[in-house]
Amino acid sequence: MKILAFSDLHMARARAADIVTASAGADLVIGAGDFCNMRQGLDEAMAMLAGITAPVVAVPGNAESIEELQAAAPSGWSVLHGNGCEVLDLKIFGLGYAVPETPFGGWSCDLSEAGAEAMLAGCAAADILVLHSPPKGVADETSQGMSVGSVAIRAAIERVQPQLAVCGHIHDSWGKTGSIGRTQVVNLGPRVNWFEVPA
Repeated sequence: MKILAFSDLHMARARAADIVTASAGADLVIGAGDFCNMRQGLDEAMAMLAGITAPVVAVPGNAESIEELQAAAPSGWSVLHGNGCEVLDLKIFGLGYAVPETPFGGWSCDLSEAGAEAMLAGCAAADILVLHSPPKGVADETSQGMSVGSVAIRAAIERVQPQLAVCGHIHDSWGKTGSIGRTQVVNLGPRVNWFEVPA
């Protein structure tokens, strides 16, 4: 199965156009959060992606809330946050928001490590984890070299061992990859990322 995945679009029109064009060759499209900026412009961001005809699974980033994304997402999108779905025989579980909390202030949709752990506890098995925040120690470094990923997310990946875990959030680590056990972890960024996952 051909999967196209991206994160952190932040209303970049040219990036959105590239994703829509590429999606014609995808069996599934994954959006790992931060479609808009600071809770503004989500409807416009969704309009930029409206040309995607493949099934879409998305999680909210810290730039939009789960309620905002559910309301704005095009018809047929599966919007996940602490829950899962099955698409084309793949079990997918999603968790959005920033984990742990950011210093960005009231606009940012954040989760504590304890909150994330509680929401991830419902994931008993998955082929793919769709996350906004990266796991601690993998694809989570800032430009200053600080590891700012989530301990709870790493523990969930260690426990569930999906084939693939995709994330974003830490812009300085876009394109970085790593492994936790048998799981490939990829910090996506706002570009066309292709994955082949057996259904």
